Amino acid sequence: MKLAIVTAYPPSKVTLNEYAYHLVKHFRQKEEVTEIVLLTDETKGDKDIDFKENGCKITIVECWAFNDYKNILNVTKALKKTQPDGVLFNLQFMKFGDKKVTAALGLLLPWVCKLKGIPSIVLLHNILEEVDLSKAGFTSNKLAQKIYNFIGSVLTRTLLQADRVAVTMQKYVAILENKYRTNNVIRIPHGTFEVTTEAPDYSVPNKPLQIMTFGKFGTYKKVETLIEAVMQLRTSTDLDLEIVIAGTDNPNVPGYLKKVAETYKHVPKLQFTGYVEEHEVPTLFKESAVVVFPYTSTTGSSGVLHQAGSYGKAVVMPDLGDLALLVKEEGYNGEFFEPMSVDSLATAIKAIITDDAYRIRLGKTNYNAATAYPMEHITQLYLNTFKSIIATKK
Repeated sequence: MKLAIVTAYPPSKVTLNEYAYHLVKHFRQKEEVTEIVLLTDETKGDKDIDFKENGCKITIVECWAFNDYKNILNVTKALKKTQPDGVLFNLQFMKFGDKKVTAALGLLLPWVCKLKGIPSIVLLHNILEEVDLSKAGFTSNKLAQKIYNFIGSVLTRTLLQADRVAVTMQKYVAILENKYRTNNVIRIPHGTFEVTTEAPDYSVPNKPLQIMTFGKFGTYKKVETLIEAVMQLRTSTDLDLEIVIAGTDNPNVPGYLKKVAETYKHVPKLQFTGYVEEHEVPTLFKESAVVVFPYTSTTGSSGVLHQAGSYGKAVVMPDLGDLALLVKEEGYNGEFFEPMSVDSLATAIKAIITDDAYRIRLGKTNYNAATAYPMEHITQLYLNTFKSIIATKK
């Protein structure tokens, strides 16, 4: 089949671009896929499709841009021109823009596919019903939150016009089915990007021990608590610790990390990596002693947790929301802490980095969980779903 994927794609900085990279990497190795048409956002650099593995043809069509009002028209034209057999949308609610109108217009595209009779699957990474609008950086105004929720419900109904809506957690399936009285929602797990047949090397460099966090920060992902917790450990122990904050600002909070860096400029061995290129990710994880999730809320299945698992890393995370649920559903484990508590986070980090046997045990548990859902398996689930949709339409 000729498969179109509507997504941001590296070197794009728009959310979910890394996930798209790994989808494409594994879709192109499937015998059923004759061509992948990437309907991507416009970027200055060339798209990263230089895969080592052999695979099908990849056609790149840059047909949309973040916050462009014409996205729906341009992507529709691209669909008409390329004539795919099926379309996969790699989405979350702020995919096409951080302005209300541009974000909403882009999310009408699955409905356009329905009108044109093109088989479509929406991969929805989060649902608004499970997002804390205040902590996620949208609004803390109660009236505005009601308006956002109403608009979100309307947009969700539009997304449900796709032949299938895939979510990464069973909890989301139940919520959407109950609220919207629909039967076209399915669970397809997030999947793990890189899974090797050889077990990871669970050793870490002796000095300094890297305490790493990875993501887009400023809303419900705050790094101040992490920095304070490591500072506390430095004074209460003789551990040689380095703090590595890998990633960028959340688009809703521009300048956040720059402000944090200025506030804590007196703290030694505090590293801000900025945007992490795809080829730099393995080194980032392998050199880390522990991966920390300094979250105050959650908005969906965590890609970083799956990555940490694939590299056999112990993790420290808050015992809340979807992270806690993911541990139960997919078999991950870690040391838990109370959100926003410096003391609790410091205790959790110390429990891992002062006990190698415990650290390795957690790493092995997470690696086993990660290897259960490789992207090779996840992409096949999408192809099987497309086959079912196409057969039904015929």
